[in-house]
Amino acid sequence: MRYVLRISYDGTAYAGWQRQKNAPSVQEMLETAAFEALGVDVRVVGSGRTDAGVHAAGQVCHFDSEEITVPPNRLPDCLNRFLPSDIRLLDGWAAEEGFDANRSAKRKTYCYSLYVSPREMPLMERYAVRVDSAPEQAVLQKIAYLFEGEHDFKAFCASGSAVKTTVRTVYEVKVEECEKFGLREIKIYVTGNGFLYNMVRTMVGELLDIALGKRSEESLSMAFATGDRSLLGKTMPAKGLMLVNVEYKK
Repeated sequence: MRYVLRISYDGTAYAGWQRQKNAPSVQEMLETAAFEALGVDVRVVGSGRTDAGVHAAGQVCHFDSEEITVPPNRLPDCLNRFLPSDIRLLDGWAAEEGFDANRSAKRKTYCYSLYVSPREMPLMERYAVRVDSAPEQAVLQKIAYLFEGEHDFKAFCASGSAVKTTVRTVYEVKVEECEKFGLREIKIYVTGNGFLYNMVRTMVGELLDIALGKRSEESLSMAFATGDRSLLGKTMPAKGLMLVNVEYKK
């Protein structure tokens, strides 16, 4: 039987989703909890690999087992007792025929959080990145539209990534703004059919640089056309990024 789980985690203490030889990962914590709670060895497959330090509100994963007697909807309560407090299962259900947490995913949405302040705000630092200044929401949104559509995002991908193609479709980039603790908080939501290693973090850095006049729309177009990473700015820190949602049905 294939079990599906929706999981949320604070990625600060982990080297990402995927198992690592010399550092703790979310996948390792979940597989260990399954063994301790259920007495079975399972291999958990995630919808994708979040990087070190990246958080998730709605990661989806699955595993197969014919030995478990716990109903799927009770698995979160069963396993959460054996998970660290920064990882929690939210839902559990039985997979439909042919479902695969990774291959069946149609759309994923990430959110990158920023706040504008001359000094660090302790209550925001864990999940958002401080910037000294940022243009108004309308300006950021106008530039955000440039990233939508089908593009070759090779220039936005960190070196060492082994993928068959760097072409991805970004369905929407939405900029939202609110006030939190008396400061401007900016959230950039990116929805696409898939993402490359560091792609969203590099997109946010480029969006800010263009909005601040450090780079141009022409240099962005050239980066898409050539795949030249040197045409883009810095990759933003991992802590501001969160996997919000994974969608499976068209």
